[in-house]
Amino acid sequence: MSRSVKLVLYIICIIGIVAFGVLMKRSYRDASKISEQRKERINRVTGIENTNQAETTNVAEGTNVAAAATNPVVVTDVPAIAPEVDTDATVAVTNPPPVTNEAEASDTPDVAVGSTRSYGRMVTYGLGLLVFFLGLAALIGYEVAHFLGTRAQQSLFTDDGQPDNPEYEKAEQMWTNGQYLESVRAMREYLDKNPREQYVALRIAEIYEENLNNPLAAALEYEEVLKKKLPAERWGWAAIHLANIYSGKLSQSEKAIALLRRIDAEYGQTAAAKKARERLLQIDPDFVPTPQAMPEAQEEVSSEPAPPASNLPPGFRPKS
Repeated sequence: MSRSVKLVLYIICIIGIVAFGVLMKRSYRDASKISEQRKERINRVTGIENTNQAETTNVAEGTNVAAAATNPVVVTDVPAIAPEVDTDATVAVTNPPPVTNEAEASDTPDVAVGSTRSYGRMVTYGLGLLVFFLGLAALIGYEVAHFLGTRAQQSLFTDDGQPDNPEYEKAEQMWTNGQYLESVRAMREYLDKNPREQYVALRIAEIYEENLNNPLAAALEYEEVLKKKLPAERWGWAAIHLANIYSGKLSQSEKAIALLRRIDAEYGQTAAAKKARERLLQIDPDFVPTPQAMPEAQEEVSSEPAPPASNLPPGFRPKS
């Protein structure tokens, strides 16, 4: 994954988290506000009904007292005059119509629907927030895994590119004293005990090539090193060394061109790949840089003038 793509994905995830987080928070506030309003209206309507019931009870009790007060005192031998009582009026008074706040009662269902919608939007925004959060977590996990993998690769070498160990220092001392075969033997024993320190294998290849004049053994050592998972730059430069041996002392130009093409195809963004492209443009007229190469490297390579035609075999350049 290229750096620009990762940057765009990071920006999208962060914007999505912020946007959906704000929307979710706003929906939660709206739902809570509507829910509080609903509770207040229900309490208000309940209070009004209780008040109406109390007033109705008081009116009924007053009617009974008035009726008792209007009953005449019974006197012996005096004909009682029954007062005319309006029965319909009494019934109307004793059964007053309930007083309710119809406007507030009719609003309560709408409030409930609004609250439900707000909570539904909150859940939707929450799911969107979760998706972007998981995407950001995946990107961070990828970066952490890549970082740990790089550190593991770098642990193959010390900071100065050489192992710091008394046993290895002893082998280097043998090389300083001119005991090249003994030095190679000691380094190989050290490498068997510490297979992660592949620099020792590169050092053995250098001794075979430069001190023992055995390019075939050096090439075999480099081939074994290239089978390991090394940092891109270290792998590329080891492959460059091997390509030089192929095209030089071993006179195997086809292998050199194939290896240089592999460097360009698989490690196109490294400095070693830039060097490989320069070599290929000189010895391989059919070579075209891969699209994954660095744009600046492509511009530099394409801006160089093409080498003049030559009748020399592949792998050789005319003297300047």
